[in-house]
Amino acid sequence: MKLIHTADWHLGQTFHGQERHAEHRAFLAWLLDTLVASQADALLVAGDIFDVVNPSLAAQELLYDFIVGAHERLPSLDIVLIAGNHDSGNRIELPAPLMRRLRTHALGRVRWLDDGTLDAERLLVPLTDATGETRAWCLALPFLRPAEVTGAALARHDDDDGPEAARNDYVAGITRVHRQLIAAAEARREPGQALVAMSHAHLHGAAVSEASERPIVIGGEESISAALFPPAIAYVALGHLHRPQQVGEARIRYSGSPLPLDFSEAGYPHQVVAVRLEGEALAVTETIPVPRPVAMHRIGPAPLETALAEVAALDDDPALPREQWPWLELQVELDAPMPDLRARVEAALEGRALRLLRLARRLPEVAGEAHPARVDLESLGPRKLFARTWEQRWGEPPGDNVLADFDRLCQDVLDADEEVTS
Repeated sequence: MKLIHTADWHLGQTFHGQERHAEHRAFLAWLLDTLVASQADALLVAGDIFDVVNPSLAAQELLYDFIVGAHERLPSLDIVLIAGNHDSGNRIELPAPLMRRLRTHALGRVRWLDDGTLDAERLLVPLTDATGETRAWCLALPFLRPAEVTGAALARHDDDDGPEAARNDYVAGITRVHRQLIAAAEARREPGQALVAMSHAHLHGAAVSEASERPIVIGGEESISAALFPPAIAYVALGHLHRPQQVGEARIRYSGSPLPLDFSEAGYPHQVVAVRLEGEALAVTETIPVPRPVAMHRIGPAPLETALAEVAALDDDPALPREQWPWLELQVELDAPMPDLRARVEAALEGRALRLLRLARRLPEVAGEAHPARVDLESLGPRKLFARTWEQRWGEPPGDNVLADFDRLCQDVLDADEEVTS
C-alpha cells in the first residue's frame, strides 16, 4: 500500500499582505501529478489545511478543486483530512457528506458517546488498495482543543490551582483520546491490516520554526510524548510543525509545510513523505522535495551597499507573470538614520522582477541611551508583545503562570472566533 503524507498547507495565507493563491495552486497541481505518478492509494493531510478559521472563498475553492481533480484522475484514491489548530473543525466537516462521494474523509472534531467514551468509530477510516481491499486503517485525530478533551475539568480549577493543573488536565485528556482510539483500531482491524495514525500536535523533542508557528495552547507546554504511539502503529503522520523531521523513530514523522510560510523557513527543504506499507508493517519512507513555485530571498543584515550588491546579483526574469516574481526581504545595517532608505532601495529595484515584502533597518546601539525598540508587530506576535509590554510596565518578565493565563485567553478568543464563523 502506498500513501502520501503532507500537512500545513495554510491555504489562503497572506504573506506580508500579499496573496499566495498562485503558489498554492502550483503546489496542488504538482501534488496531484505526484499522486498519479506514484499511483498512491491514499493521501493523508495532517491539519492546518487553511490559514485561518474563516478562509476566503478563493482558498476554499483551491481545496475543493483539488479534491475533484484527484477523484477524476485517481478514482480509487482515499483522501483523509483532519483539522489543525488554524482550522475550524466545524468548517472542515461541513461538506463531509458530499466529499465522501469523492472518497474524501474530513474530520474536524472528536465526539463523545452518552457513556462518556470516545466516539472512535467515526475517526477510523479504512484505506483500500487498487482492488478495493482494506489494507490499513487511518486513525484520523483532528487537533484537540482543551474544551473537547477536558470539559468541566479544565474550568473547575480556580486561580489557586495554577496553570499546571489545567495543563495536566489537558495532557491527560489528549492521552485518554489517543488510548481509546488506538484500542478501538486494534479491535477493528483484521490480520494483515496496518494501523496508520494521523494527528495535529506538538511532540516532545520536535524542532519548531523561528517565527511562523504559534503555540497551540497553554504556552506551548501542551507537547505530548511519542510514547502515545505504540509499536502496533506502523506509521504516524503528523502536522503542526513546519520543519520536516522524524521524532525518535522513522515511523513517526512531520512532513512539514510544502511552502515556506515565513522568510525564516526559506533555508530548509519542503517536502511530502511517500510511505509504503507491507502487511501490518512499515516497509519504507521516502521524502519527495516540493518544487518552490516562487523563489524567496533573504538578504542581510548588511550595510546598504553590500545588500544592494547582493540584490543586483539575484536572478530574475521580467517575462514571468508578476505572481511568480521572487519574494524579497532586505535587512539593512545603518550607521545613522537614513530617511530616504526605502526610496534608494526601490530605485535599485526599478525594472527588476522582484517583490520587496519587508525592509528592516538596524541602527547601532548607543551606550547609555534609552530609547524604545522599533516593534514589527507581524513578526513579533501577540505573546512576545504581551511579554515585552509587561516587562516595561512592571520591570521584570512575566512569570510562567501569567504567560499561561495569557495563552489561555488567546485560545479562548480563537475558539470564540471559530464558533462565530462555523
